[in-house]
Amino acid sequence: MMPAVSSTLNTPLSARTRIQRQAVHGVLLLDKPLGLSSNQALQKAKWLLRAEKAGHTGTLDPLATGVLPLCFGAATKFSQQHLDADKVYETTVRLGVKTSTADAEGDVVSTRSVECTWGHVVEVLDRFTGPIRQVPPMHSALKKDGKALYEYAREGEVVEREPRDVVIHELELLAAQLDGDQPHLRLRVRCSKGTYIRTLGEDVGDALGCGGHLTALRRIQTGPFGLAECVTLEQLEAQPETQRHALLGSVESLLTDHLDVTLDHDNAGRFLSGMRRRGDWPDADHVRVFGHQPRALLGTAHVRAGELIPTRLLSPLEIQQILETAPAHPQA
Repeated sequence: MMPAVSSTLNTPLSARTRIQRQAVHGVLLLDKPLGLSSNQALQKAKWLLRAEKAGHTGTLDPLATGVLPLCFGAATKFSQQHLDADKVYETTVRLGVKTSTADAEGDVVSTRSVECTWGHVVEVLDRFTGPIRQVPPMHSALKKDGKALYEYAREGEVVEREPRDVVIHELELLAAQLDGDQPHLRLRVRCSKGTYIRTLGEDVGDALGCGGHLTALRRIQTGPFGLAECVTLEQLEAQPETQRHALLGSVESLLTDHLDVTLDHDNAGRFLSGMRRRGDWPDADHVRVFGHQPRALLGTAHVRAGELIPTRLLSPLEIQQILETAPAHPQA
């Protein structure tokens, strides 16, 4: 009888290769490429950094490019902070054609002639500036009864969605072509969390009487982070492995809108154990807390009536690992 063949011999080499993961703490500001989902981009960056733990601060559609903050290690504890941040997008709305997904990936469902004027466009854009209500698109990750809307859509099912209140802080017309074979608008949108730009583009097209869908979408800012600070996956990959961590920002860069509090050695130890500390601090909802000598982020807190109350804490091991790689993490 022939001896049994080891199952590993039939396994592709890539599947048998074990990557040596390491503790990585910080924020990579990625310029997400076209065609990759946010999770695919995250997994690629995680692999290039050999990181143990990673997450992102809110998804971008595969159609969209631009600013995608990726959080590694201790930074994942604060990624929620940027889900609530305002966003800025630049987008192109193709007029006269509606699709099943409100973007270029869907099937064409209707075509109409474009007969609007510049004045009509300006009036409609003014109408969509400020607080508005949106019905989330079926092709979105929003969940209903524990199931993502896009899963219903793939099954050909349309479910009822509750309108959501969002705010369009600015809606700027960058360019417009209202005739020819490819009538379109180019817009810059500064908006609140939860805004669907695909829905906005479709709604603007409907208000103009011709319909429309997105053909391009680029996020140029989220919270304090802009495109100028971002790197591409190609730039990350081009760096020697030993130098890739130098492209990461500090964990505390996620918390730039927080009040700073620094504790001495004894109070820092007690704070890290979850104890409240007393001091002459003003009331504040968002505080980032540091230890003194060496200066190190301990976590976040809020202050009420002179009490510093822990919210999210780093572990002593995370703090030690961050200090050991401090040259690669400039202070925010």
